[in-house]
Amino acid sequence: MTSVERLSPPLFDGDLVFGGPALEAAADDFGHLVRREPLAVVRPRTAADVVRATRWAAERGWKIAPRGEGHSLYGRAQVDGGIVVDMSGLNGVHDLGEDQVAVDAGATWRSVLAGTLPRGLTPPVLTNFLDLSVGGTLSVGGLGGTTHRYGLQTDQVLELEVVTGDGRLLTCSAHERTDLFDAVRAGLGQFGTITRARLALMPAPERVRRYTLAYPDLAGLVRDQRLVVEDGRAEHLQGAILAGGAGRQYQLEMVVFARDGELPPDAEVLAGLTDDRAGGRVEEQSYWEYALSFDALESALRSTGQWSNPHPWLLTVLPGSTAERIAGDILGTLTADDLGEYGRVTFYPIPTGRITTPFLRLPAEETVFPFNLVRFPVDDDPAQAERMVTQNRVLYDRVRAAGGVLYPVSGFPFTPDDWRDHFGERWPAFRSAKERFDPGRVLTPGQGVFAAAPSP
Repeated sequence: MTSVERLSPPLFDGDLVFGGPALEAAADDFGHLVRREPLAVVRPRTAADVVRATRWAAERGWKIAPRGEGHSLYGRAQVDGGIVVDMSGLNGVHDLGEDQVAVDAGATWRSVLAGTLPRGLTPPVLTNFLDLSVGGTLSVGGLGGTTHRYGLQTDQVLELEVVTGDGRLLTCSAHERTDLFDAVRAGLGQFGTITRARLALMPAPERVRRYTLAYPDLAGLVRDQRLVVEDGRAEHLQGAILAGGAGRQYQLEMVVFARDGELPPDAEVLAGLTDDRAGGRVEEQSYWEYALSFDALESALRSTGQWSNPHPWLLTVLPGSTAERIAGDILGTLTADDLGEYGRVTFYPIPTGRITTPFLRLPAEETVFPFNLVRFPVDDDPAQAERMVTQNRVLYDRVRAAGGVLYPVSGFPFTPDDWRDHFGERWPAFRSAKERFDPGRVLTPGQGVFAAAPSP
C-alpha cells in the first residue's frame, strides 16, 4: 500500500497535490518571513471539495488553512504538516444584479471589478491593491480609500457561503444564521472557510479627479484630513508620510467622483485647505485607472526586484484623540532605512460609525486613524528583516499602551495572550463561536489565536 493510500484521501472534483511547486508555494507567503510546509495542497473546484478537505483534516487530527492569493505577511495562511486549501481556482463572478453580485472566495477584487464595471457598478470599498482575494480580505475586514464613507468591505457583505470547521456547508446573512455571519466576517478564518460571498454594489462614476497634496508637517496634514472627512467633499481619502531622498514628505490623497457626469471645480474641492499648492498634483482618470493606481508602485518594485523581498509590515489603528501625537512620536524614531526607498507610513482618519463588523477591533472613539508601516526593504537580507520584525513588536506595544489596536495583517508573531488582549470584552464571544463552529480547532492555525503557531 502506498503512503498516499494510507492517508485515505477523499475523491475531489479538483486536485490533491502532495509535492512539487504547489507545496513550495504554500509553505511561503507575501511576507517571506515564515516558512511552514504542509502535507498536501487541495485545489478545490467546488465548495463540496472544501467540505471534503475540512472533514478529511478533522478526521485525521490535522490542521487546515484556506489560502487565496498568498498575500499574508507572517504565515497566517500556512500550516505545518496539515492541509492548505488553495482557493485561487475557485474564482467565479456570478449572478450580477442591479445592486449586488455573488463571487467565489478565491476571486480577486480586480476580477470582481472587471465583472461589474462594464455594467457601471462597483463594490463601495476596494482595497488599494486589487490582487487580493475576496475571502482573504473579508476574513480580516478590508480597508480602502472609501472606508470613511462606507466602512469596511465586511460591512458591505449581504450573504456568505461558509464551510465550518466541523465540515458543514452553510449559508448565512444578517437574517439567517446571524451568529455565523457575524463570526466569520473579520473572524481571522477561525470559524469557517468562506467559499462564496454576495456583495453590495453601487453605481460607479466614469471619471474621477485625484488630488495629491503636499504638506510641510504632520499637523497640517491631519488638520486638512479631518476637514475633508467632516464636510464630505471627497469620496476617497488617504494620507501618507514618505521618507524619500528629499526628506520626509507628508501627502494627502483625495479623489472626487463625477456627479451626474460632472466633476466639481478645483476651487470647490480645495477650498479651505492649507497644503503647499505648488508641491501637489491633480490628475483626471477613468474609474478603472483610479482603482488600479497601486499597479504603478508594484511595477516599480518588480523592476528593482524589491517586490520579492521580505515584507515586515506593521498595520495598526490609533485612537483619534491621540493619533497625531503617537504617530509623531513613532515617526521620530524611524529612519529612511526602516521603510526602504519605496516604503511609506499610511495615516488618515476614519469615522467609526460606518463600521459595524462585530469582531473588527477598533479604539472606542468616534474617529480612528490607521497607522501602517508599509516597508519595502532594498534587499532580502534575513538579518534586516528580523530586525524589522523585532521593531514591529516594540512599536505595537507602544501603540497598544496608547489605546491603539492591531489591524490583523502584520509581520510579527502574535500569541494567544496577545489575541485575548486584542479582543478584550469580545473575547468570550470569540471563544464561544470557536467552540460552536470549529470545536476541533482545525481551522487556520497560523493566526496563533487558540494555540501558539509553530516557530518560523
